[in-house]
Amino acid sequence: MTVDQPVMGLHSIPQTSSRIGADQRGAVLLLVLVAVTVLGISAGIAGSTWTSIVQRSKEQDLLWKGGQIRQAIGSYYESQGAPGTPLAYPQSVDDLLQDNRSLKAKRHLRQPYLDPMTGEDWEWIKAPQGGLRGVRSTSQKQPFKMDGFSEENKKFVGMWQYRDWEFVYEPKKKATPPTPQQPGTQQPGTQQLGTQLPGTAPSSVSAAEAEAEAEAEAEARAKEQQ
Repeated sequence: MTVDQPVMGLHSIPQTSSRIGADQRGAVLLLVLVAVTVLGISAGIAGSTWTSIVQRSKEQDLLWKGGQIRQAIGSYYESQGAPGTPLAYPQSVDDLLQDNRSLKAKRHLRQPYLDPMTGEDWEWIKAPQGGLRGVRSTSQKQPFKMDGFSEENKKFVGMWQYRDWEFVYEPKKKATPPTPQQPGTQQPGTQQLGTQLPGTAPSSVSAAEAEAEAEAEAEARAKEQQ
């Protein structure tokens, strides 16, 4: 007598196929989420890198244009205007574009540059005696460059905002020549001839004093012999 083997039901095969399909869809969805995350991170890094590149470029442009304006202010200040005209700072950027203080107009600045960090006008720095002696940016962003500046920009070391970079022209101080000594005057710490410092022996003895001392010594010897 044979025992009938159990026959697999017809509904078991579709159930197994649907389970496999669900697992595959879950794996695909997981891969899609991972890919989206990676792309988002990559896009963020790329955007941050591009922003840094743009800011660094503007930073270099700021150093160059600020230096050009400072140089133009110095050229205006040191230029000789009409005879008898005192040295002075420009009153506006127009004075740098066209200096009319002399018969022949002079141009100190090529064009009116804008602030590279903001794309707007600079903040002008006024001189105590009047006029404009420099410019600075109005941006409060933190610079990438913190050291390694040129000699004229050495004050920018350690500054935490672009608005702290002041492109100011400082007139060079002229050396004062020494005052000639008048005849008969004595320099401090020196001794005039013929004078004696306190607490020191005389430098010379007169002839009369020497002769008197010699006679006193002779008389003393004569008394000793008697």
